[in-house]
Amino acid sequence: LFPEMAASLWKNLRQTTKERILQQRRASLYIRAHGYEEELIKKKLQQFAGGSINLSKEDSGIGILTLNNPKLMNAFTGTMMLELQERVTELENWKDGKGLIIYGAGNTFCSGSDLNAVKAISNSQASNGLVESFHNFYKTKSMNFGCKTFLCRLPLITVALVQGKAVGGGAELTTACDFRLMTPGSEIRFVHKHMGLVPGWGGAARLVRIIGDGAALRLLSGAAGVDPERALHLGLSEETLSSSDEPGALEEARAWLSQYTEGPASVIRAVKKVVTAGRELLLEAALRTEKDVFGTVWGGPANLQALVRRPKHK
Repeated sequence: LFPEMAASLWKNLRQTTKERILQQRRASLYIRAHGYEEELIKKKLQQFAGGSINLSKEDSGIGILTLNNPKLMNAFTGTMMLELQERVTELENWKDGKGLIIYGAGNTFCSGSDLNAVKAISNSQASNGLVESFHNFYKTKSMNFGCKTFLCRLPLITVALVQGKAVGGGAELTTACDFRLMTPGSEIRFVHKHMGLVPGWGGAARLVRIIGDGAALRLLSGAAGVDPERALHLGLSEETLSSSDEPGALEEARAWLSQYTEGPASVIRAVKKVVTAGRELLLEAALRTEKDVFGTVWGGPANLQALVRRPKHK
């Protein structure tokens, strides 16, 4: 009996080792191929210049990310897509960062992609690469939280400040933020159907999570504009601000966000990480992530100071 058990164990071990080696080889091939593909996409996008993505980081721990291409209603050019990736990576590494406001220059949010760039990258292979590129801006490249983090999984509380129109890809961009604030007269509109398309940057899946499948189906199939009142009713927007002008709206947005970013950056970022894990991961993995993040703040400066103060919770 013992020799049979030993033989069986040895067989299983060999099979497991063989499978692990094959997985490692496949992963290595994927990384090489994917890296090469990314470089080709970057070169293609660099051909379509214009506009910029500007970032300012304030002492309060709130960042302001500006989509700056007002001549085209802040439509994304190729270089703007690449700049967005760079700015979001910078924010991920900003250890004092707690919150982020995204807004568009010239009192409008974003009209999606620059049509000139879209037409030039209209073949299916390049289009798929473009979609993959923007998916990477909005999420991590895998569910492993150790990977490079992009917009959806930034450890900052993010707010889209919608002035004017957020159309097509611009509407999708608002769903990549944790919250949305709208100004009087603004509009969010998923116009993809009129272009013979569906959202390709993850906007549909995120919209379903935000407002439910029935409401999402109505917005996508109807392609109608959503004003601030309806957005509030659907749960797509948190609040309608009183200011329509850029300085006033930004100040209101800062005040709204600051109620959630009060406190040490380490704690705010930890809160965002556990919520993101709960939203993105299966329960077991989310619980494991929560335990790991808890370990980073337990016994930390904020925790020790709170124990000394012995705060009373009313």
